[in-house]
Amino acid sequence: MVRIILDYTKSVEENAAMYFEKAKKAKKKLKGALEARAESERKLRKYEKERVKQVAREKAPKEKQEKKWFEKLRWFYSSDGMLVIGGRDATTNEILIKKHTAPGDTVFHTDMAGSPFVVVKSEGEAISQITLEEASVFTGCYSKAWGLGLSTLEVFYVAPEQVTKEARAGEYLKKGSFVISGKTNYLNPREMKLGMGMYEGMVMAGPVSAVKKHCTSYVAIVQGREKASSLAKAIQKKIGGELDDIVRVLPTGGGKIIEAARCQR
Repeated sequence: MVRIILDYTKSVEENAAMYFEKAKKAKKKLKGALEARAESERKLRKYEKERVKQVAREKAPKEKQEKKWFEKLRWFYSSDGMLVIGGRDATTNEILIKKHTAPGDTVFHTDMAGSPFVVVKSEGEAISQITLEEASVFTGCYSKAWGLGLSTLEVFYVAPEQVTKEARAGEYLKKGSFVISGKTNYLNPREMKLGMGMYEGMVMAGPVSAVKKHCTSYVAIVQGREKASSLAKAIQKKIGGELDDIVRVLPTGGGKIIEAARCQR
């Protein structure tokens, strides 16, 4: 029930006129509120459409482009922008050391059988401690320590001239195996955690610090039991890219996603 209060000092016509004016003002305010609401909803719909398009662009597979030479290997760019490359198996270890290692580079390896050789390409520049530490994490994550569930292992690095095929008397070096001579420098990777993101249309996997430096979004994985196929699909939903390319960069032995976010750069 609507209550109407009349002003007894005014006539019926004056009271009616007063309520008519109030009704006009209320109608005008309501119209303004409805228009403001409609405008807000329009802007929200526009923002949501633009956001959906942006996410789709970021996750959409890029047009097929000619693969770079290092994509046949394991690779990432360090936080300092240095290319770090690693072998996938005995054959690529052999190719890596013989064809893609130059004076001034730094070679990483572990004492654990089946570990990859990893090379930091210096291109004549000094290699920072940050890059050395990131390369040690990379080496550890792609060693057998990942599949064995080890939380850490010792990684060493040497100069290229310390890595040779000159076997000692009575020794036989298999493909992908080399002799390390002279002093070795050891590092303990700070974590067994690998980041993944899209870099110039390529799936880049490396230490989380490096991936966050170069990619717009990333996921981080650690050792786990999820199989490569299902893990790769989950990663693809977060960063986009080709599924086969994601599978190729996963370390052997399963894993699990522990974080995923956009990078603050």
